[in-house]
Amino acid sequence: MTNCKAPLSCDGLIFDMDGTLWDAVDSYVKIWNATIAECGIHRAPVTRDELIAQMGKPLDVILPALIPGAEGHKPGLLEILMRNEAEMMPRLGGKLYPDVRGTLERLHGRIPLFMVSNCGAEGLENFLTFTGLRHFFIAWLSNGANGLPKDANIRTLVERYNMNSPYYVGDTATDEKAARSAGTGMIWCRYGFGHAENPDYVIDSFARLTSVPPVANRLSD
Repeated sequence: MTNCKAPLSCDGLIFDMDGTLWDAVDSYVKIWNATIAECGIHRAPVTRDELIAQMGKPLDVILPALIPGAEGHKPGLLEILMRNEAEMMPRLGGKLYPDVRGTLERLHGRIPLFMVSNCGAEGLENFLTFTGLRHFFIAWLSNGANGLPKDANIRTLVERYNMNSPYYVGDTATDEKAARSAGTGMIWCRYGFGHAENPDYVIDSFARLTSVPPVANRLSD
């Protein structure tokens, strides 16, 4: 774990979802390929590696990257993809990373917990319902639900809940960029799908979050 600046007691943790709290890529692969088949798009099946390379981006950015020009051949493809995700994800779900539930239990009540993701409109609701973790989080926002970029959603929560020293916990360069734009600290989950250039702290497992100095300081209050 690296420490890039003097620790301050954390007054809010805002979590990314995919690559941070769980791995649902195999389910997303099924959803994408079901959509491709339904729409009669001629391309090889989407693979896990292809989706991992796009993690952290909004669906309207991922779509042309994986299926160039597809909207021109099949109008409404994004809406079909989102419909399939809404219908399939509650059943398919994903796999929580080790120690996520126990660590959230330790943090809950000591540090305000939130979620911000670039997932689809129902993504966070599906996650919270499937995992049973809803009671740990005060609020959550997503690009798919309100159309706002990740940095704007982070900033909204920071301002709404009067946080002074919050940290965004994520796993990609997109997460790091959003955190910096929103004015929060950044904790990089190295076990996830992407990379970060200059995070404030690095964790190799979710349980290590409680050892990050600002978080540990708050837990010892």
